[in-house]
Amino acid sequence: MNSIPDDALAQLMADARLIASVGLVDDPSRPSYQVAMYQQSQGYKVIPVNPNVDSVLGHKAVPSVQAIAEPVDIVNVFTHGDQAPRIVEDAVAKGAKAIWLQPGVESPEAEAKARQAGLQVISHRCFKTEHQRLLANRPM
Repeated sequence: MNSIPDDALAQLMADARLIASVGLVDDPSRPSYQVAMYQQSQGYKVIPVNPNVDSVLGHKAVPSVQAIAEPVDIVNVFTHGDQAPRIVEDAVAKGAKAIWLQPGVESPEAEAKARQAGLQVISHRCFKTEHQRLLANRPM
């Protein structure tokens, strides 16, 4: 597994503005909700990508990454790993800068596909934990 260095990861998170949260649900007990709520508290715009919900945390949900009207910086994935290769294809088509596979999302195929397309790949790390570790005391 290629690991992105801390300085590059911090820069990616500092520069990002819009995060597509694939698999975000409207259940406050779920990790996707908790991470998205934290992201919003840090100034990110988080768009839920989930055809099974209407809205989450004040944003209307969309069925796919490509359905987002604005440029996407990071595609944050909370779905099953078998869906990740298709999500990477959407992220590449949308022009995203990075794909972030949250802990528990396993897909070597998606990681390879994303790297081949030039996306930064973060896997086996929680966005919230990494943000708190690297950027907690930095203003956005």
